[in-house]
Amino acid sequence: MTEFTIASFNVKNLIGANSEYYRFEEYTDEEHAWKESWLADQLVTMDTDIVCFQEIFDQPSLYAVIKAANESGEELNAEVIPDRSKRYHRKAIFRKLSYTPYEDGSLFFAPNVNDGEPGHRRPGLAILSRHGFESTPEVIQKLSEPLIIEFPELGGGHAGNFTLTKLSRPIIKARIRVGGEVITVFNTHFKSKLGEYLTPKGAPFSPEADLTNYDPTGRALGSLRASLRRTAEALVLRRLIVDELKAGHPVMSLGDFNDSEHAVSSEIVMGEKPFKNYSWMRRHDAKKKNDRYTREENEQIRGDIEAMQLVSAEKLFVRKSLRDMVYTSAFGGVYESIDQILMSRHFHPENENAVGIMEYFSVLNDHLTDGSHPEAPYNKLASDHGQIIAHMRLFDED
Repeated sequence: MTEFTIASFNVKNLIGANSEYYRFEEYTDEEHAWKESWLADQLVTMDTDIVCFQEIFDQPSLYAVIKAANESGEELNAEVIPDRSKRYHRKAIFRKLSYTPYEDGSLFFAPNVNDGEPGHRRPGLAILSRHGFESTPEVIQKLSEPLIIEFPELGGGHAGNFTLTKLSRPIIKARIRVGGEVITVFNTHFKSKLGEYLTPKGAPFSPEADLTNYDPTGRALGSLRASLRRTAEALVLRRLIVDELKAGHPVMSLGDFNDSEHAVSSEIVMGEKPFKNYSWMRRHDAKKKNDRYTREENEQIRGDIEAMQLVSAEKLFVRKSLRDMVYTSAFGGVYESIDQILMSRHFHPENENAVGIMEYFSVLNDHLTDGSHPEAPYNKLASDHGQIIAHMRLFDED
C-alpha cells in the first residue's frame, strides 16, 4: 500500500519585497516577511507530498518559503518526534505528526509569457513534489495552433469566431511516479471573473474602468469576454487530459479554476456526464420514429463517456461524509469552492479497475474572510484562497 497527498495552493501574489507587481501594489520588507512566514506555516501544516501552486511571480520567493517551511518542520520534529532510544518511537501517531522536508530539485516553476514590467506583472505556476518528476514537466501557454471556435448563425450561416492564441496563465503538465504508478498531474489557473475591457486608441484607460461614470452594459460585456476566455482555456486543458486518458495514464488536474464545480468551464474539464440509459434515445442516424440505440450500444456509449471523465475530489468527500462544509473562496457574501482537485476514473471507488482511491479530503480555510462584511478583519498578506488536500492510497500490485 502506497499513500500520498496532493494539494492545490493559490498563495496570492508571491513576490519579493519592494517589487511592484500590479500598479501601485508591492510588499514592504515587514509585509513580505510576514507573508513568507505565513505561507511556510501553511506548508508545514499541510505537509503534502505534491503541491500545485498558483500566483507565483518569482521562483526565489517560493524557494525562500520552502526553505523556511523545512527549517520550521525540522525544529518541530526535534521537539515532538521521539528518537530511536524511546521504546515507543515506532508508534503510528508519530509518522502522522512528523514533517518530511522537501529536497533540492523537487520544485518546477513555469513563468508567465505575459509577464511585463513592474506594475504590469503576470504570475506563473509551480509544482513541488517529494517524489520528483518522471521527466521534465511541460509548460503549455503559447498554443502551437490557435484555438478557433466557430459560431454558426441560428437558422444557418456563419456568425464569426473566437480565437485563442495563448492562455492567460500557463498550464504545467508533470508526470510523477508514486509507488508503481506514473500519474499525470496538471496544474492550472484559469482566467478570473474580472472583466476584460477595451481601451480606445490614445485613451489612458477603458471607459468601463471609470466607476464615476458607471457603464453597466459595458462591464457586462467585459464579464462576457472573461467568461469566453476562461471557457476556452478549459477546452485547451480538456484536450490535454483526453490525450492522457486515451494513452491509459492516470490523471489528476488541480488548480484555481475561478469557477465552481458546476460551472460550464469546470464541466468542460471534467467531461460529459452520461445518461443512465441510452436505449430509450432515438439514434443519431434514425430512419424511422422508433430507431433507438440497442442495449449493447448503450453499454458501449456509457463506457466510452465514463472512461474520459474526471471526478471532483470534493464531491466524493461530501458524498462520503454526508455534509457540505467545503469552501475555498469568500467574496461578496458568497462562500464557494473555486479551487479544485479532479481525478480520472483510475481513482474512482466504484471503478473495479481503479489503481487507487481517495481516503480523505481536507481544506484549510480558517484564514478566509469576506471583505464585504464590515466586521471581517482585513488581511492582504494571507492567501485569499483555501488550500485543498486529497489524501490518496494506491493499490500496490502483488
